[in-house]
Amino acid sequence: MDVDLKILEVAVRAAKEAGRYALAHMGKLKEIEEKTSMNDLVTDVDKHCEKTIIGIILKEFPEHSIIAEESGKTINEEEYHWVIDPLDGTTNYAHTLPIFCTSIGVMRGPKVIAGAIYDPSRDELFTASDGKGAFLNGKRISVSASTKVNSSLLVTGFAYDIDGRLLALPYFTEMLRHARAVRRLGSAALDLSYVASGRFDGFWEFGLNPWDMAAGQLLVKEAGGIVTDMEGEELNIFKKNIIASNSSIHSELLSLLSIKPL
Repeated sequence: MDVDLKILEVAVRAAKEAGRYALAHMGKLKEIEEKTSMNDLVTDVDKHCEKTIIGIILKEFPEHSIIAEESGKTINEEEYHWVIDPLDGTTNYAHTLPIFCTSIGVMRGPKVIAGAIYDPSRDELFTASDGKGAFLNGKRISVSASTKVNSSLLVTGFAYDIDGRLLALPYFTEMLRHARAVRRLGSAALDLSYVASGRFDGFWEFGLNPWDMAAGQLLVKEAGGIVTDMEGEELNIFKKNIIASNSSIHSELLSLLSIKPL
């Protein structure tokens, strides 16, 4: 099997196994801990899912490196890096709100080449491979056709810490003035998946981590959208900030989100 095809197959298998475990154990948590703040949670399910995912990956690709939310980095080689969020939307999950997913992106060098995001509550699997398109449960997806922010449904998220939340409010208020509506789901990976599938027209957020963005930003690109940083430059998933859109409204979003420096 072609290496890139095998990588995506392993990512899908790992995402599904972890997601199904999370769904089966929702409402049965044994442990909830605070990480950086009372709003930044980790559960025993996060830890179990991450261990499961890493085990599946390293069994097939023992030489590959891991960048994971709960266990940090394991650098074995420079070429392939797996960027893992075992349970994106942990706060939702801890409150039994079924808006969460497992997200796995794979980098070759500095470039994300494959991604799988699995939402077990809806049994929705989003996948993408570099240059080969984006898919939902095996069917090709594409971004929306909206051409103006005032006819667009947007989505965003807020940081865990109160200072980050307050910093984000002026941007949120500005977009409320201009967009048809703005949502906040609590899962950046799903936000990006929904931009890729045309459910949302655009997404922005400050203070994200690489595992929040790796797979989802590839989905948006492969579905015909655009992903940049807040200055309109090429996205670096290690630089925290992101704007993703269907491409038609991207310039307008950049302009509206330039209201003040961070």
